Amino acid sequence: QGRTWSIINAHETMTGDFTRLPDLAFPGQRLQEVIAETTGRDRTVFVDGTRLATALLGDSIATNLFMLGYAFQKGLVPVSAEAIERAVGLNGVAVEANKQAFLWGRRAAHDPAAVERIVAEADPEPETHRIATTLDEIVARRIDFLTAYQDAAYAERYRALVDRVRRVEAEKARGRTGLAEAVARAYFKLLAYKDEYEVARLYTDRAFLERLHAQFEGEFRIEFNLAPPLLARRDPETGHPQKRSFGPWMLTAFRMLSALKGLRGTRFDPFGYGAERKMERRLIAEYEDTVETLIAGLDHDKHALALEIAAIPEQIRGFGHVKQANAERAKRREAELLAAYRAPTPQQTAAQ
Repeated sequence: QGRTWSIINAHETMTGDFTRLPDLAFPGQRLQEVIAETTGRDRTVFVDGTRLATALLGDSIATNLFMLGYAFQKGLVPVSAEAIERAVGLNGVAVEANKQAFLWGRRAAHDPAAVERIVAEADPEPETHRIATTLDEIVARRIDFLTAYQDAAYAERYRALVDRVRRVEAEKARGRTGLAEAVARAYFKLLAYKDEYEVARLYTDRAFLERLHAQFEGEFRIEFNLAPPLLARRDPETGHPQKRSFGPWMLTAFRMLSALKGLRGTRFDPFGYGAERKMERRLIAEYEDTVETLIAGLDHDKHALALEIAAIPEQIRGFGHVKQANAERAKRREAELLAAYRAPTPQQTAAQ
């Protein structure tokens, strides 16, 4: 303290532990507090260098020189700008890009608001990247998504159930909130399962292709690592399907497949007979039955338990055997909670 300055890239990158602990929370705020306490709050600066450098220069690798430029402009690097740029030139790798990154870091330190405005204009954040904060917004976004995912009738099925829960929650648990939102998130998660048609739709979506071409210049080749249910070989030890690499011709196949999404869930759906797809459709129907149970027995005392039950599908993550295992664990937990939910409360027992 009193000697060291900290110029920190505040960009958060989750570690590999997330693959084993999917509910792991990134301790970003705590990390910032530790650093600020150590070097002093007046000597600590946090800037999302990765986001800014990527938006301004098209590649996150520019972050290093961007942060150096930021620190230099703060007067914390006892080397001249000319010497740094000379070193970049002697290194001989992406010389102009690195010089630009260094310059943008200096600009960000000098006038951060101006740089943020430039970033917002040059690379506006997609609306879908902004987290919905109200129930109406949560529902509206998911209705749009489900309409594109399947059709308007599918989206209406979603809206109708959420609206019912909202009305019952207001009537039976007046003053309590959260149940309708839990259903809005969990029911959508089940309805929008990522099957072959959805993978094809997302890969051929214009927004995805535009982002791809915005990030890479010149000629490039796309390859897809997939385990098609009808073509994938099985691992001899685990029995799990193995992924294979497919070339750019898959985009044409994806366009054709995306156009056939109307077959989803019908008897003409060639993918619908697999165990995973059957499970996903069953989970939707079972959740609808569960929600009916929740709203039938809802009151002030059971509201918190109803909310926990309604959010159970959030635990069903992954694909293939991973999703199967998570679904089995989630259903066991749901059964336990439903048994408690159906049991009479002390007040009901006393009334009897």
